[in-house]
Amino acid sequence: MRVHLGLGSNLGDRDAFLAAALAALRALDPALAVSPVYETAPVGGPQDQGPYLNCVVRVDVDLDPAGVLALAHALEAAAGRTRDVRFGARTLDVDVLLVEGVEQDDPELVLPHPRMCERAFVLAPLEDLDPALVPGGWRDALGGAEAVARSVRRVGASQ
Repeated sequence: MRVHLGLGSNLGDRDAFLAAALAALRALDPALAVSPVYETAPVGGPQDQGPYLNCVVRVDVDLDPAGVLALAHALEAAAGRTRDVRFGARTLDVDVLLVEGVEQDDPELVLPHPRMCERAFVLAPLEDLDPALVPGGWRDALGGAEAVARSVRRVGASQ
């Protein structure tokens, strides 16, 4: 099953947390695809957070949506993520964005991700990876190209 995951980190060694998650995902799918890495301001949550590093990953796995969510939580746990403050700083955040062919509205997992199209830190790297999955005019919907350019900045190539 083809899955798109959003990875983010804004606590500790951000690069290392992303790299460890990508290594674990490559063990499941050596041919996975990774977007360039973007640095972005935090959205919501406490004001004293540092910036995030974000990327989007396309991975083929033999898991149902619940299994994909369990995988996301396992990656976060391996990075020592704690859930003390809603939208607080985190070592690793793994969002299940899309599971190919699946739409669901379940208390545990909504697919596609319900706020995906409101977040430049998801849409910019997703557009790099799979442009056909990004709605046209998304920059205008998020305040225009200049506003998006201020909120997300490409800082690295695909890992």
